[in-house]
Amino acid sequence: MSAIAPGLVILAYLCGSISSAILVCRLAGLPDPRDSGSGNPGATNVLRIGGKGAAVTVLIFDVLKGMLPVWGAWALGLTPFWLGLVAIAACIGHIWPVFFNFRGGKGVATAFGAIAPSAGI
Repeated sequence: MSAIAPGLVILAYLCGSISSAILVCRLAGLPDPRDSGSGNPGATNVLRIGGKGAAVTVLIFDVLKGMLPVWGAWALGLTPFWLGLVAIAACIGHIWPVFFNFRGGKGVATAFGAIAPSAGI
């Protein structure tokens, strides 16, 4: 168990680094959220530049990229300490994504997703 825990923390960071706002905007033919609106690649800015459908899609993916790594780590039997590190890593990945030049969102939806499994949501 402890041998896979650091790998799961890294995997959570990489999962968090996938910017759903940028990807949804690219797929929908919308402007890059880092260059439009408030400049923040998050659901609220996507709402401004792309409408409700795109924003809801971004919000769902941002919540899931915090939630799924924590659920996966819990299913593998990681201790609460490691679960916390997995949750934090997913949020850090969202805020400073390695795939998008370390320019990410604020991490609110991802943090909600990371905390939700521990609250039983």
